[in-house]
Amino acid sequence: MKPIIYQLFPRWFTNACPQPVPNGTIRQNGVGKLNEITDDVLVKLRKLGVTHVWPTGVVEHATQSDFSDYGISPCNPHVVKGLAGSPYAIRDWYDISPELAVDVPSRMAEFETFVERVHHAGLKLILDFVPNHVAREYRSDVLPANTAQLGDNDNCGMFFSPDNNFYYMVGEDFAPIDVDLGEGSGRYVETPARATGNDCYSSSPCRNDWYETVKLNYGVDPWNGSKHFEPIPDTWHKMLDIMLYWTGKGIDGFRCDMAHMVPVEFWHWAIDRVKQVAPQLIFIAEIYDVSLYRSYIGYGGFDYLYDKVTLYDTLFNIIKHGCSARSLTSCWQTVDDISDHMLNFLENHDELRIASPQFAGDVSLARPAVVVSATISRAPFMIYAGQELGEKGVDAEGYSGADGRTTIFDYWSVPSLRAWNHGGHFDLRGLSRVQRVTRRFYERLLNLCNTVPALERGEMYDLMWLNGDTLSGDKIYAYLRHDRPTGDTVLIVANFADADAVLNVRLGVHVFEHLGITPHIYHMTELMTDVALGTIELEPDVTVPVTVSAHNAVVLHLTK
Repeated sequence: MKPIIYQLFPRWFTNACPQPVPNGTIRQNGVGKLNEITDDVLVKLRKLGVTHVWPTGVVEHATQSDFSDYGISPCNPHVVKGLAGSPYAIRDWYDISPELAVDVPSRMAEFETFVERVHHAGLKLILDFVPNHVAREYRSDVLPANTAQLGDNDNCGMFFSPDNNFYYMVGEDFAPIDVDLGEGSGRYVETPARATGNDCYSSSPCRNDWYETVKLNYGVDPWNGSKHFEPIPDTWHKMLDIMLYWTGKGIDGFRCDMAHMVPVEFWHWAIDRVKQVAPQLIFIAEIYDVSLYRSYIGYGGFDYLYDKVTLYDTLFNIIKHGCSARSLTSCWQTVDDISDHMLNFLENHDELRIASPQFAGDVSLARPAVVVSATISRAPFMIYAGQELGEKGVDAEGYSGADGRTTIFDYWSVPSLRAWNHGGHFDLRGLSRVQRVTRRFYERLLNLCNTVPALERGEMYDLMWLNGDTLSGDKIYAYLRHDRPTGDTVLIVANFADADAVLNVRLGVHVFEHLGITPHIYHMTELMTDVALGTIELEPDVTVPVTVSAHNAVVLHLTK
């Protein structure tokens, strides 16, 4: 199975507030609940072609909302970004975000039944694991017995000690630049200051740093790079306990935030131990350093890594800046030996919405990029809730301005998802024509990924070197996917141009020899439209006639 991952924010996924206001409170704008992600919703995601659901912001994180009536100590608002707060400023690793519960005291039970619903729908559940940092005011209210709090046993008089969970700016108060820490009894005070999550080893991070978070210490001295892993640092044990805790809740994998900011030695040690308990769990690394890819797979033990700085960035530049489509060849060549371990995407919470003015501006202009990202390899493919509806991300929600993204810091509802929600029915009746067309496109593509053998598990063959004199390398990209056991073959041709393309795609002798394709008469069917295009006699020197409309892609099935 080729994993198709659907990232969603429960906070806004089911929130139907018709007119949210910028910087609105939880009372003003409302908030989605885990219980609202019903069996019906999950079945419809399955029908879309999804295999895994990644709900973001489930673990309790820092927020400006007050849940003190439920025994949860309030956060100092001066070290929380946005009224809702960042889901990556974890406040309590052993608890569920109370805002996502219908009955706050039963929030963990509601999460557990959510996991059951996910599994009942035939889906699997990915949970965020944020190993690099925690919220400034991290403090578990529901700490399991015989488990110590992060930082409780630290020697705060040392900048670095392998036994400490944090790094300390000894003798210095926390004093971020251009950040109001409040006055009087409401002032946030931290003495000594601790290092900030984005490797800012200073008592004065700036507003653009992750000042609301504290960097965790895995036994690496940042001043000289020395590693102190014997004996195993205390932070390693604490973070492993957290992963095992959530593994016990029946989840199916972890998406590990900023994994490359944590030493690969920890992952080697921890992933092995988790998989001894749950061998089926998958580990996905958010990672942006290509030089680390192979060590984080081979030694670290990750199943999949974000393919951000190769495939995503290249597709973005083709669409946004008119770069040559031929540059896609170097993408797969860069990761050819580890391509099955990549995770492809065109949207997530960090990236621009495709339909935003800052990216394509029109959801249809990115169709060839979406097809390439989903079908260029056996790698998993991820979409972001609302992407399948052409969400534009044009709102200025509050802490997040009009940045082409959907906020992760504010209470909000998403226009395209509100339309799909349609009074709790989650059907097509509330969608515009463009939204319906876009959803049908994604539903067709995502389901093809796991119903067509060549797309699910076939090899990839880049056809550009054979067609340099006949295809426009700047706007056209063509490749084959072929599954040897079944003989299933698919030809994909992506057209990034403003005009339709009438092409003849050459197949050479090496294609047949390398992939083991047998010369024969083949039926041709365009899979995205299910249109039969007649037959062709495939042999080594044949050219396949293909017509691709502007900003589109043809997925041509060749069957004997």
